[in-house]
Amino acid sequence: MRHSQKHLGLFLALALALTCIQATAQSGKGQGLTTLCIDPGHGGKDPGCISRDKQKTKEKDIALGISLKVRDLIREKHPDVKVVMTRDKDTYPELKERATKANKAGADLFISIHVNSLDPKKNKNYASVSGFSVHTLGQSRTGRDLFNSNMELCKRENSVILLEDDYSTKYQGFEPGNPESYIIFNLMQNTNLQQSLGFAEHLERNLKKGPVSHSRGISQDPFLVLWMTTMPSVLLEVGFITNASDLQAMRSENGQQQIAEKIVDAFSAFKKDYDGSLHVSAPETAADSTPAVSADPLPEDGTVLYGTQVLASSKKMLSDDKIFRGYTATAVVSGKLYKYIIGTSTDLSTAQESYKKIKNVFPDAFMVEVKAGEVTRLK
Repeated sequence: MRHSQKHLGLFLALALALTCIQATAQSGKGQGLTTLCIDPGHGGKDPGCISRDKQKTKEKDIALGISLKVRDLIREKHPDVKVVMTRDKDTYPELKERATKANKAGADLFISIHVNSLDPKKNKNYASVSGFSVHTLGQSRTGRDLFNSNMELCKRENSVILLEDDYSTKYQGFEPGNPESYIIFNLMQNTNLQQSLGFAEHLERNLKKGPVSHSRGISQDPFLVLWMTTMPSVLLEVGFITNASDLQAMRSENGQQQIAEKIVDAFSAFKKDYDGSLHVSAPETAADSTPAVSADPLPEDGTVLYGTQVLASSKKMLSDDKIFRGYTATAVVSGKLYKYIIGTSTDLSTAQESYKKIKNVFPDAFMVEVKAGEVTRLK
């Protein structure tokens, strides 16, 4: 038990550091979605899953083929968007290296492309299971059971860190096969959840028109590479390598091109939403087209307001959105972001008492002071 607590403490420290990196990156961003990071799964010494037929098609090759086609289409249709690749050939970037590359580039969106499979020893009907699935970071729809029905998938995709030297130190003691290691995902506040889900919805809608048309849905799961990125992120499983029909589409040039086109269509729709959400100049403007986003009007007489900031996002949300978990949020427009604050009070000691309770629900939250529309973090 003592060992698990030590790992949990290290996880929390890393989560806080990532939150700070995210806040810094967001505050310096330019207007609109300008940088996309594409992550072809696996690579090099890690082939990923392999087809069971004579061709022995490897996941790493399918993922790279589709990713390169997405890159070329983005450059053609959105020349204003910078495309960063975690790999553009058969190399093996470590998971941490992939996330670091996206973070350093200041990417606005991260897409990790993979191929699914089933173990014939564990599923007798493995050959009949087909379809794509889209995954974001977070709790599953069943609440505390993070793995939901995707336990084996999460373990498999996260287990690639076992190929890395000294992985236990690099990933703060994370063990992909140990359920206790996933506690951190329950405690972490994912500030990019809404935008990640928004892109996931566009992906699902468009991929249904593609050669692998069966959707297995959108789910929230604890993928390590998504946790380490500081922008809206999704992991896409484009189909099952253990299904003959999916495999035929995924390894053919035409099939890969069609899948890439559907991903780019989803990107275009998401970019339109993303860029549109940034076209705000003041809280009053934000309130014009949506229901009131603040719990109470911000003081205009110089009164100082204290509270706990739980989220910074370019997305406008209602004050009672479910992401606030029962609290009513006050939104303050700060540059290109909405900063969402709960437990507000003009009395500092009252706000501090609220903060103590809020920290149990939002571990990465921090106290702020709001004066004349400016938000300042309290030490």
